[in-house]
Amino acid sequence: MLAVAVDPGGTTLATAAFDQSVVLWDLRGPALISRPFTEIWHAAYSPDGKLMATADADHTVLLWDVVHRRVLATLTGHTETVFSVAFAPDGRTLASAGSDGTVRLWDVAARGPLAILTGHTDFANDVAFSPDGRTLASAGDDLTVRLWDVAGGRPLATLTGHAGAVRAVAFSPDGRTLASSGNDGPVRLWDVRRQRVVAVLAGHTGAARGIAFSPDGRTLASSGNDRTVRLWDVAGRRLRAALAGHTNAVWGVVFSPDGRTVASSSNDGTVRLWNPDPGARLADICRLREAIGPAERAALAPGLPVPARTRGCARP
Repeated sequence: MLAVAVDPGGTTLATAAFDQSVVLWDLRGPALISRPFTEIWHAAYSPDGKLMATADADHTVLLWDVVHRRVLATLTGHTETVFSVAFAPDGRTLASAGSDGTVRLWDVAARGPLAILTGHTDFANDVAFSPDGRTLASAGDDLTVRLWDVAGGRPLATLTGHAGAVRAVAFSPDGRTLASSGNDGPVRLWDVRRQRVVAVLAGHTGAARGIAFSPDGRTLASSGNDRTVRLWDVAGRRLRAALAGHTNAVWGVVFSPDGRTVASSSNDGTVRLWNPDPGARLADICRLREAIGPAERAALAPGLPVPARTRGCARP
């Protein structure tokens, strides 16, 4: 499981996986949107929940109609794998980052390019918009976090301090703090206005991958190669809980809109839901180790080739 996202209404969970699929989960059971012959690295909902963007290994960004489960547009321009996508808060602009080292801005309505932001000297791994949509943050293998002026398409700052590739970035809900995680393990908190680090949260015993703020900004969740999800008290700069249960590296982490659930995605083939207060796992909702038959696969993904035996998802 590469990535996990929750729709703005908090009713649907999307997972992106190496099996070339995006699976949508709700109370009625799974629904799947998929495209053959490509790896999907990341997925993001538009603010109104009607669109989804996916980052593809075939160098493209896809825009999906979530309701009708169809591709609306294929955005081309990246010359290598696209790792991350993010919608601006107003839904009008989409950002993407990829292994070609570029960050790109796209006009969602026109379904075309707006700007190419260059500066990273290695892979660009992640992008995140500030809550007001005026600033974009990007994370790179060049050990830097970069801040960009969205309207002007120009660099604002380069934040240094990580000792390894930076994997993820996330703004706090008030936009004052930026969190970053990377291969060096510690999660860093940055004062956006002063453009300096204000805290280093050490706890992961391997690379830290995903990060997400709770809706109230009081808790930060991080995931890592040490198979844990860690919850941090942002104001106190301390670890609240280490959530164990995954049996392989944890790639993605996200809060539900009401802040009452944390979802994590892992290389162990599961997505797990957690109660962030007691830290108890709520459910294992997607076990890719479980085999499903051709009939179920055909029902989930009509029109796609059906292998004789495929990995799939088992209901909890």
